[in-house]
Amino acid sequence: MGLEGDGSAASIFENQEALLRRIEQEKGKMYGIAFAYMRNESDALEAIQETVCRVWIKRRTLRDERFFATWMIRILINVCMDERKKRKREIPSMQHQLGQAVEHNDMADRLDMAVHIAKLPPKYRMVIVLKYYRDYTITEIAELLEKPDGTIRTRLHKALKLMRAEMGSGEEVQRYDRAAEEG
Repeated sequence: MGLEGDGSAASIFENQEALLRRIEQEKGKMYGIAFAYMRNESDALEAIQETVCRVWIKRRTLRDERFFATWMIRILINVCMDERKKRKREIPSMQHQLGQAVEHNDMADRLDMAVHIAKLPPKYRMVIVLKYYRDYTITEIAELLEKPDGTIRTRLHKALKLMRAEMGSGEEVQRYDRAAEEG
């Protein structure tokens, strides 16, 4: 670390310019991590802005300046995870508003599908909902559930197989087959 690690710890805690220099040094890494979690530039930049605010507020809680980058990245990850949780809670209300505008036949199909999905074991139901109702990719689902991609693919395959068996042969099965092939 050189001279920066020696004696500059107090300057980061007390000196705004020193703190901003350290944040500037880590901005590329912060953007990469935020973008990986948030999946778009504006949300990533918003997460970084929130992180810088939290770093400024909590700067005196850091015990050792050598761990500044790790500490700040941990705050960034927590900000990103909090935002993702918040979005998951907000989605049902948006779907409710959109669902009111759907025509009656489409609504009946969705209700029938919802009954079949509700019959699935929870680990399979979660993958189906995230994949087909929330438009998450396999990789995003794996990150969210903290499981390997292969496990998510297996659960998706088994869930679709269970639903096919439950529904029998018909138009709805063909729709699921097409959706599974596309996604």
